[in-house]
Amino acid sequence: MNDMNKSEVLLILKQLGIRPNKELGQNFLINKNTVSKIILESSIKTTQSILEIGPGLGALTEDLVKKSDQIYAYEIDSVLFSYLSNKFSNYENLKLYNEDILKAKIPSHDMIISNIPYSITGPIFEKIFYNPQPPCGVLIIENSIAERLFNRKSYKSFSRITVTFNAFMKPVRKFKISRFDFFPTPKIELALVVVEPRKVIDQMLLSDDGRTFFLKFVAGIMPYKNKNMVNAIKYFLKNDKNFNYSKQHIEVFLRENQLKNSKVALFSVDEIVELSKKFYSFLNN
Repeated sequence: MNDMNKSEVLLILKQLGIRPNKELGQNFLINKNTVSKIILESSIKTTQSILEIGPGLGALTEDLVKKSDQIYAYEIDSVLFSYLSNKFSNYENLKLYNEDILKAKIPSHDMIISNIPYSITGPIFEKIFYNPQPPCGVLIIENSIAERLFNRKSYKSFSRITVTFNAFMKPVRKFKISRFDFFPTPKIELALVVVEPRKVIDQMLLSDDGRTFFLKFVAGIMPYKNKNMVNAIKYFLKNDKNFNYSKQHIEVFLRENQLKNSKVALFSVDEIVELSKKFYSFLNN
């Protein structure tokens, strides 16, 4: 197998009779140095099982099959799946799936190493990381999203994904990656991020109901991060006919639970987790 450059990628795509599909987020790696950087940062042990999402033409897969005893790779494009199946037919440690990762039942794995489709980063995070036993991750993602994962105290970057991701995961390292390392060249800036599970994930997030409420709660209040928490919660409840609480009710709730009524963006991730837990109990009593 040869290291892929742009010319080789173009030739293979021509032979396969396909064009990169923007809707599927197909941006193929064409720089071997970037592949090497991903592998280096992954520090893969042979006993670790690896998940790869969107292997494409297998530029990263080529190295993964030499490092791990078990790789699960999901490729939604049927033509690329057939190409990969043929290319890696001699590797028994690679299990390929021609499935949509967001609909698939994924085998248990220790680490995800991928250049993921950038347009579905949020849903991928929720599926892979927002659970009681998330894996480690070494991922190429949109740089603006990477900024939101790491800059937890910056008002500008503090967002829904900042809170949800950091409730389950710990961002470790971030590196800028040139968008010209891919074909077609994406219009967005990219970053390589290394993440690992939090040592302690709040008990509420370990249950399906608690986790579902937390994700819904954060999605409901974060659009109002410049407002005080009382107002943000009021907006969150506005469209739910099951609850009819006034601002006074919410103020009493915060006061009785010794929770501040500051602007949402001034809360830490752990404070929002704690608030959501107490508010969940409040609504269900």
